[in-house]
Amino acid sequence: MLTLPSRLPVRLLSVPLAAVLVVLVPAGSAPGTVGRTPGAVRTLAADLDRLLADARLTGAQVSALVTDPATGEVVYEHAPGALLLPASTQKTVTAAAALDLLGPDHRFRTDVLAAGRRTGGVVDGDLVLRGGGDPSLLAADLDDLARQVADGGVTSVGGGVLADASRYDDVPLGPNWAWDDQAAYYSPQISALTLTTDGDYDPGTVRLTVTPGDAPGRPAAVRVTPAEAPVHLSGQVRTGAAGSERTVDVARRPGGNELVLSGSVPADADPGDEWIAVDRPAVLAATVFAAALARHGVTVHGPVAEGPAPEGGTELASHDSAPVSALMTPFLKLSNNGIAEHLIKEIGRVRADEGSWAAGTDEVRAFLHRGGLETGEARQVDGSGLSRHNLLSARRLTALLAFARRQSWFSTWYDALPVAGDARRMVGGTLTNRLRGTAAEGRVHAKTGSMTGVDALTGYVERPDGQPLAFAVIVNNFTATGPRSVIDAFVLRLAGGTTAKAVPTAPTARAGEPVTGAHDWENTCLAEARC
Repeated sequence: MLTLPSRLPVRLLSVPLAAVLVVLVPAGSAPGTVGRTPGAVRTLAADLDRLLADARLTGAQVSALVTDPATGEVVYEHAPGALLLPASTQKTVTAAAALDLLGPDHRFRTDVLAAGRRTGGVVDGDLVLRGGGDPSLLAADLDDLARQVADGGVTSVGGGVLADASRYDDVPLGPNWAWDDQAAYYSPQISALTLTTDGDYDPGTVRLTVTPGDAPGRPAAVRVTPAEAPVHLSGQVRTGAAGSERTVDVARRPGGNELVLSGSVPADADPGDEWIAVDRPAVLAATVFAAALARHGVTVHGPVAEGPAPEGGTELASHDSAPVSALMTPFLKLSNNGIAEHLIKEIGRVRADEGSWAAGTDEVRAFLHRGGLETGEARQVDGSGLSRHNLLSARRLTALLAFARRQSWFSTWYDALPVAGDARRMVGGTLTNRLRGTAAEGRVHAKTGSMTGVDALTGYVERPDGQPLAFAVIVNNFTATGPRSVIDAFVLRLAGGTTAKAVPTAPTARAGEPVTGAHDWENTCLAEARC
């Protein structure tokens, strides 16, 4: 595993990776040639040039830079200043800015207010569920808030439950996000009051569990989590023959929460999950909270509504999220878009008193300027890299990698990066099934980035002498077979490897999800060209 000096301050490709690496990495490049001697540097450069001349990159744009992060020495470069779509490698910038501008200990608070006069156990008015921007809020957290309200003696609410998402603006989707991704869990509506279903923390989503019927041709059973979610199911998933292909699809009609089911599931399949982004996530959270109040014996007479809390409310309950430092792991390991956008809007709210993408990204630019990281032109309009308006270069990414090592929050940021080939999902993350069984396994800590026509990787790789290199490779505008294997061969060469033994690979699955239904939005986008 790559260890940095203690003195520093504080969804898969069809071509097997191993087969490609054996072809791409020159047999004459022995391990250990990534060194300081001029001959070793020339050999490395020639090898990397040959990799980037691969026929699969014909017509594509490539930006690559390798540096010594301690000295800034350039080890290799190929159009390092080219402005390209970074996809999720942009999350390295967002994560660094959040740790610096919000601080590792920053938490998101959700609270409950009584908006009317209270007489004994009766609140004459609404209960306000006020969102604090928490991207990790779970139904269990709402249940605990309801318990606090009940334990405080409240038994009846004359009004309803008011969902207050006013901490952030009312723009739910990022600039230039794809209209046909609105139901995708990786493209959720961003709200200061939202809800997630599990420890992956995909905010603004519900989970549908699909279980085959008792015989082929019968309808499959579909269960929604949380059960109280204000969604309506239409259509049907059929049970197919044993061993048949799983073709389950869930669409959401724009402007509402009708979820349209189609496709089939094999009769012999285990239950499988689908995550869907909902419309008006604040209403989702408030509806689940209202149900929790009822379970705890609090009668709410009015409906769920949306709006800001009136002045003068009395706090009845509160919940604090885990600190930002703890959210870095699901954010970077799983390339969580929702967390990214909450961090950007929270930066805007805390630093500029405006919870918007514009305010947040302005503060990120100011952070980069103060750090001397404006090494060329760039454009950032969201936190996740989902927008196709974003532009970054390999030069800026490697400058960030060097800068981060000098910051007090570095270990948190570094430990949250995916680790190549590590089978533990919350360690390997989106690199779990890459470079496994090679000289680079466990020696690459890096952030992936993939969308249709985009593949990128940036981070640190341990050289054969144990010292780190910082690298960034961004490839844009390719079709057909993607450049994933070329990028991996590039990084393997930096690690001193020459060949890779064949190893089985499988999609990275969430807990409780079949391997065949991998919950990995980056690989899905790359393989299916759908985002």
